[in-house]
Amino acid sequence: MILPDENNFTARLGIIALKPKMLYYYGKIPENDQRFLEFGPRYKFEQAGRPRSVAVVGARKNTEYGKEQAYKIAYNLAKAGVVVISGLAYGIDSIAHRATLDAKGITVAVLGTPIDQIYPASHLGLAKEIISSGGAVISEYDRWSEIKKDEKMSKFFQSSSGRKAAFLHRNRLISGLADIVIIVEADLRSGSLNTAHHAFEQSNLVYAVPGDVTRASSRGCNRLLGRGAVAMTDLMEVLMDLGINEKMQQRVERQVLQGENEDENRILQQLRSGISDGESIMQKINQAETEGMDVPRFAAAMFGLQMSGRVKSMGGNKWLLVD
Repeated sequence: MILPDENNFTARLGIIALKPKMLYYYGKIPENDQRFLEFGPRYKFEQAGRPRSVAVVGARKNTEYGKEQAYKIAYNLAKAGVVVISGLAYGIDSIAHRATLDAKGITVAVLGTPIDQIYPASHLGLAKEIISSGGAVISEYDRWSEIKKDEKMSKFFQSSSGRKAAFLHRNRLISGLADIVIIVEADLRSGSLNTAHHAFEQSNLVYAVPGDVTRASSRGCNRLLGRGAVAMTDLMEVLMDLGINEKMQQRVERQVLQGENEDENRILQQLRSGISDGESIMQKINQAETEGMDVPRFAAAMFGLQMSGRVKSMGGNKWLLVD
């Protein structure tokens, strides 16, 4: 356990509203990163070199669109050296953690439960993988064996209203640790809107992924866009807002764009424009260019892109551009 101001990564939690008295954790809290030494600290009390961090949160009951967006955002942030923060919940949270691990990045899970009570229990394996991969699981609540010694706190966590309040209370820590908060998918009652609310209060930048106006799962994000959130449409904008220099951005962009042949480059161009469905990619290429692309050529190019690590299959002829 540590006091928030004992670690450069957690120090800013000492200035948020309702600051935590103590932090309990398993794993390794992110340390200063020499790649970020050239960037000045955000706050006077912080040291230079604090790694940039982004919270990626959203609906527990996500759509395929939400899954695709969350995975792509978290994966590419992790590849750029950004620490990805989320809440280990079902849906978007767990997708963000998984994508970061797949990218061999660092992710931090913030719990709304005692530190030794992973919720949901089915994510215990994911929590262990986060820890073994150099990340951390954090809570402001001690182990259950200690919590239950306090009658008031014991009753609090044994009531459904108390547990719900603890999860909402936890959201201020998720936003407080992050430089930027990205809401991927949320209905109007989603807890992730509570995270966005805390982020606004903490003067953090909030991004929201635009969604179909007819879908309930997008109404929360679309409302945020009307209330000051930035539309999440380009990872490079996020990196720029994080203060990551142009040289690093160009390196990420070069890694994304270059294929081994013209067919691969044409596919990469469509993926980078935001199209992820294989059939739609072929359709766009065939509409835009005289030299079309048939199924065998598409399959051959996709195979090459997968082998080189440029593209990852999401199943159902859906594809993810990776760097």
